[in-house]
Amino acid sequence: MTVQIRTATDADWPAIWPFFHEIVTARETYAYDPDLTEEQAGPLWMSPSSAARSRTTVAVDADGTVLGTANMYPNRPGPGSHVASASFMVDAAARGKGVGRLLGQDMIDWAAREGFRSIQFNAVVETNESAVHLWQALGFAIIGTVPEAFDHPTHGYVGLHVMHRPL
Repeated sequence: MTVQIRTATDADWPAIWPFFHEIVTARETYAYDPDLTEEQAGPLWMSPSSAARSRTTVAVDADGTVLGTANMYPNRPGPGSHVASASFMVDAAARGKGVGRLLGQDMIDWAAREGFRSIQFNAVVETNESAVHLWQALGFAIIGTVPEAFDHPTHGYVGLHVMHRPL
């Protein structure tokens, strides 16, 4: 499968929304409010930060079908703005095909080009084993886990990993 990563446009949101909504309402990997409407979620995902160094991308196949998306931005403002962060979502139909890895590598490359010193993910659900393994394969380490910080629908209260990668 040929996959291209490109900057997302507002015209991509209608293709992102169905899998964004599915992922958020599943309550397994994101702490977004599951009652977010499409109108509320769009600006949240498509404009992740008012900072100059932010970007939303999509992974598309040769036909232009949106397979996944990422947004990236400074983890904190001011004195913390030298550390990047990001969020990723892949459509269920495209999972296990390397789309998340491509989005992740693109984000790492972007953060390095933008001059960030490192990347920090603040809340990787510990039961999201595929994401944890992917981030570890891309050079991230678990630097701490906040116990019982996420209420998973089947596992109950589970930890949120803080993951870090130097650039």
